[in-house]
Amino acid sequence: QFSDTGSRKEHVKITSESKPGFLERLSETSGGMLMGLVTFLLAFYLLFTNEGRALRTAKSLDEGLSLVIPLDSIHSVSQQNEGRLVHLSGALSTSKPLFDPSYGLSIQAVKLKRNVEMYQWVEYEDSKEYEENGEIKKETKYSYNTEWKSEVVNSRNFDKEIGHKNPSAMAVESFTAVSPNVQVGSFVLSKGLVDKIDDFKRLSLSNLEDPHADVTRGGDYFYHSENPRRPEVGDLRVSFFYAGLSGDDPHLGSADKVTVIARQRGDQLVPYHTKSGDVLEILQPGDLSVEEVFQREHHSNTMKTWALRAAGWLSMFVGISLMTRIFYTLVDWFPVVRDLVNIGLKAFTFCVATSLSLLTISVGWLFYRPLWALLIASLSLVPIVVARSRVPPKKQQ
Repeated sequence: QFSDTGSRKEHVKITSESKPGFLERLSETSGGMLMGLVTFLLAFYLLFTNEGRALRTAKSLDEGLSLVIPLDSIHSVSQQNEGRLVHLSGALSTSKPLFDPSYGLSIQAVKLKRNVEMYQWVEYEDSKEYEENGEIKKETKYSYNTEWKSEVVNSRNFDKEIGHKNPSAMAVESFTAVSPNVQVGSFVLSKGLVDKIDDFKRLSLSNLEDPHADVTRGGDYFYHSENPRRPEVGDLRVSFFYAGLSGDDPHLGSADKVTVIARQRGDQLVPYHTKSGDVLEILQPGDLSVEEVFQREHHSNTMKTWALRAAGWLSMFVGISLMTRIFYTLVDWFPVVRDLVNIGLKAFTFCVATSLSLLTISVGWLFYRPLWALLIASLSLVPIVVARSRVPPKKQQ
């Protein structure tokens, strides 16, 4: 079946295979158990190392807050602060502008990004399975639409490449230019600090002329197209973004201000190694006090810690689910029993994953804060106690 709705095309493909037997499904479940075991062990590693990282980072931040020295001036380098952790705020500056000669564009900034997109065919799949005459049938609906994409879409992997063929490469490539010398006052930022300047903003092209006869400017894009309003597959459009404005610009405004906390080495700002084994090399946008900077870093550390905890718990839940899937397979032939077993397995997996996650977290805290570790370990028993309390007394006996 085939239909064409403007630039969107669709067709449906139906495949069928015999319903897998008990031994075949048992074999697939065994493979899933091995994958579940790997995921289960990975969850332990992720949860344990995350707690150590979080506590180490928190201690390093506290150590940095107690040692940091605010600089009186960013325009002079004092030898008294050599090797010490310093705090300074000021406007970014670079030695020379970044430019793209292909499009006649230049800007005084830390980073300049050229983003190239190509008009291409994109394939989408929507599948559903159903049983018919003892066979498992899979109905897949393939739809094709033309879109602007930053990466080349390989049309050879399409179910139907004829009529949806994309070019194999872009005639113009994306790139990011970085200034080789970035300063705040008289101090030169390290590569690690420059990497933290990543708040990219779109660069307006309204004040630029068309660079070539075959390039047309439309809004904030340069188009390699005969008709940008009706692009064809293979046409390109180019946009630009910048980060860290480092000079006063009549259209973009004043240079961006940043706050830096790092070790002073001559006129350079480099990483500071704490006694806790972590590295302090902080750059944040704006003019901030020492307290504000460390408060934000603590908040960022907390958010990262909870995100990794959630990822660790989810990995453990998935791992246990895959390892216990064999019990579901064994009763798959009995619908009522199968549904009850499925509900029971999910409840069991949730309780065990939660208890083991809390227990692993408590072990991670044991080396740093033993009392907190014992408290968290006791919380790991709560899901088990709750689960047992819901079991009827006769069954408990």
